Amino acid sequence: MAKGQIWETRPLEFWNKAKELRAGWQKSIESVEKVVGQGNCGYGTGFDWSQAFPALTIIEDNPVGSMMQNKNEPYARRARLASEVRGWGREVCGYQGNCWGGQFLGYIEDDSPWPRRKLVVPMPCVCDQHAKRGQQARDFENMPQWMADLTMYAGPYDPQREEAMLEHKVYCFFRIINDIERIFGQKFDEEKVHELMNANAVRSEYSKEISYIMARTIPTPLSVKDLYSVYTIGGLTKVDPEETVNFWKMVRDEVKWRADNHIAAVGNERFRWIEAHPPSWHYMKYYRYMEEYGAVCLGSQYSHGAGSTFEEQPDGSWKPRVEPAYPDDTTVETREDIFRYGASPNARPLGGMKFDEYIYRWRIAEFAKFMQADGALLPIWRHGVGCTLTRKEQAMYLRDAGLSVMHYEGSQPGDRTDLDEKRLLDQLDTWMQSLGFSR
Repeated sequence: MAKGQIWETRPLEFWNKAKELRAGWQKSIESVEKVVGQGNCGYGTGFDWSQAFPALTIIEDNPVGSMMQNKNEPYARRARLASEVRGWGREVCGYQGNCWGGQFLGYIEDDSPWPRRKLVVPMPCVCDQHAKRGQQARDFENMPQWMADLTMYAGPYDPQREEAMLEHKVYCFFRIINDIERIFGQKFDEEKVHELMNANAVRSEYSKEISYIMARTIPTPLSVKDLYSVYTIGGLTKVDPEETVNFWKMVRDEVKWRADNHIAAVGNERFRWIEAHPPSWHYMKYYRYMEEYGAVCLGSQYSHGAGSTFEEQPDGSWKPRVEPAYPDDTTVETREDIFRYGASPNARPLGGMKFDEYIYRWRIAEFAKFMQADGALLPIWRHGVGCTLTRKEQAMYLRDAGLSVMHYEGSQPGDRTDLDEKRLLDQLDTWMQSLGFSR
């Protein structure tokens, strides 16, 4: 990138629609007429089956806990204190501490009642504490809890192991959904689920295209700070299937137009960096601070949804990583068809974002190359069991690939307790100045 090059910047046109959809979701989870559950019922299956129960809504701790920290830090701190005085130490995930604390306090930040949970289906995830999340909510309200398993193994693709994992995942879904129908008198809507699955497949393709445009375009038309504002819409933030598809098409179209017309996320882009995991949600200011150096963050394997989605080809081009999948002509009619199709023969979850971090640690260097990154900012979180596993090894792979790497310490994205903001900015100054950049 030429020194002194300046590109045009513009406000994002999809921003108002994103705020509208996010506000609609927030209103839906506050409804007293819904049976509210805690967890994420679609993890690793390509659809959120809670939407197939007309009177059921599921609230996952990640978007709720992160939003609590982002919007109102004093309230989030009171919530975590309410968890601490009941014996939950500071080593637990900040998302959990925030949401459990809100439950203990009994109110949300505007003093309206905390939405009471009536069932728990914790998100199965490699991060140990995801599975632990449901325990406190269940014990507090004495509600039913179900668990599914995150199936995973190391090594090359093994059809026999995949088939065994698929059978187990299908069994888990049958058990949970049949019980919910029996206990809550709800009828599972297979047609709705099929609609959700199709919408999710389209959303996934739009997301991949957006990631590709962000990575391969200089200047990048979208920064990760922009992406974090919308990336849960239609996923953890539940939205009507048709609205989900329309919204992500709107985002894809705008990002593509901005790339074609050299509309930049950062007008003086001259340094591109990646990260691992989301930021501390109360202090996203450092993204803007780095922009004063002409540095733009492209995101992480986390923010782009499914780990190393793209892989380099022998000719130097980049194409989506090919995973085993059902053929297009597979008939999806019965409940069992839906579960099998959703889980897919590749029963390992989400293309393996956590799989990449823990098993294929070198893929972060592949991701950095795809993003045309010059450096990486990697957090060392003190809380949350799985949040820092292999982080130092990832740094070695990145350095071997020629990237400059900086570490910083903090509690966890949902907990600001141990993040020293001034020290972080001082570290960023030292890092960038050592590379020859000035603000």
